[in-house]
Amino acid sequence: MYAGAARQRARSRTSLVGGALSCALITGTLTACAVGPNYHRPSAVISTTFKENRGWVPATPAQIPANQQWWTIYNDPVLDSLESQVEVSNQTLKAAEAAYRSAVQVVAAARGQLFPDLNLAGTKSSSGESSGATQTAQTSAVGKTISPPPYVRFSSVALEAQGSWALDIWGKVRRQIESDVDLAQVSAAEVAAAQLSAQVTLAEDYFQMRASEQAIQIYETYIADLENALQIVQNEVRAGTDTLADVYAAQAQLESTQVAAINEQQTRATFEHAIAVLIGRPPADLSIPAGPFTTTVPVVPAGVPSELLERRPDIAEAERTMASDNALRGVATAAWFPSLTITGDVGYSSGWIAGLMSARNAVWSFGPQLGETLFEGGTRLAQSREARATYDEAVANYRETVLSAFQSVENDLVTLRVLQQSNALDVTAVNAAQLSEELYTNQFKAGIVSYASVLTEQTTRLAAEVTLLAIQSQQLVTSVDLISQVGGGWSAAELNQRNEGVPADGLKKTADD
Repeated sequence: MYAGAARQRARSRTSLVGGALSCALITGTLTACAVGPNYHRPSAVISTTFKENRGWVPATPAQIPANQQWWTIYNDPVLDSLESQVEVSNQTLKAAEAAYRSAVQVVAAARGQLFPDLNLAGTKSSSGESSGATQTAQTSAVGKTISPPPYVRFSSVALEAQGSWALDIWGKVRRQIESDVDLAQVSAAEVAAAQLSAQVTLAEDYFQMRASEQAIQIYETYIADLENALQIVQNEVRAGTDTLADVYAAQAQLESTQVAAINEQQTRATFEHAIAVLIGRPPADLSIPAGPFTTTVPVVPAGVPSELLERRPDIAEAERTMASDNALRGVATAAWFPSLTITGDVGYSSGWIAGLMSARNAVWSFGPQLGETLFEGGTRLAQSREARATYDEAVANYRETVLSAFQSVENDLVTLRVLQQSNALDVTAVNAAQLSEELYTNQFKAGIVSYASVLTEQTTRLAAEVTLLAIQSQQLVTSVDLISQVGGGWSAAELNQRNEGVPADGLKKTADD
């Protein structure tokens, strides 16, 4: 009878273990799928060409050299030196890079949910109770009374390993990992965008600083001419051939030009201070010597509009955000299905430490736990709808980002084209103003015209030179901006290279529809 019962219990345990193993195998098969929509990048409105690029040939077309940084096309060693310090010392860029590393660790933490949790615990406890309440005095065989001990003591020692495994049958954890990987790529794109933004801002500030230096030189030349003219007018007043009105006019023009030169020095210093901060240095620690102002404006080709989808970090950021939100739709869908958790523990329990880990002290338990929420007041439905709405918002933001990118490129192209035409016209205007001033100066020296006529021509020449400088400065700034609008040589393929801790299979979803 007892033997039969033992065999029956053994068969029951075998059946239980076998059933659990079968359940685990079936579950492993089920985890190959994940509920929710798979990601496909939605389409966006894309034109075939850039309208403002048709029929226009830049005066100085340029390609970014292979394996070189974009700013090298300006052939300025000082600019090269400053740009090389941005990635190392810029604090905004460091913050973006730290955010990326944080996002990578979020992926690692989420991936850990795919594996069981194992815990090891050891306990030793002692307890006791008074024996007087349960035992009475006994008499020995020789007639001597034996008193019970004052209390009874019990000891327990246990060593136990416990584990639980929430099986990802419906892909909830894997969809969350997918979303986190996409968010890590969002952070990587933000790093690229922050780096490009800092580099572009530095180049724009640098060229405007050089333009301020050129403006100071123009004003200084003009001031010297005005001082010379003022001296001539004062001499003629003394000789009685001119009036004080011309002296006052010359003096007023001289002093207003000196004020303009002083203001330009302030502008130049402001740009130098901005450059210092961009390379992570206090303004007091950076002094950039005056240098030449280049009038060569290289223009990189805008390329095909569809290429912007892979060349701009902000578009990649919007696209990866969209992919992340799509994965969260799967997380919300998985919440509708039951959860399966396998728990078990194995260990040893005894009243004594000695011999604790012997077979007769072994204890174990194992079994699955199935759970399903029957009623939660519409929470899951609301979460599913929220996930869908968030995804739709991301799609709209992505398409708007693409359209804004096309707009920015078109704006830069038309600006460069118009500035190129304006530059040619203003060069002619400057030459004409210089010739006119020279003629009137000679006539003034010959006594044919008054100084007022010379002053008018000098003012015209100064205005033409300042306007030409502003055009050339704006050309350089727009040239730099166009480089940023077409990505500065960046490619979305670089997201697959920034995979420190992020598996490559989680970085592959960049294909078109």
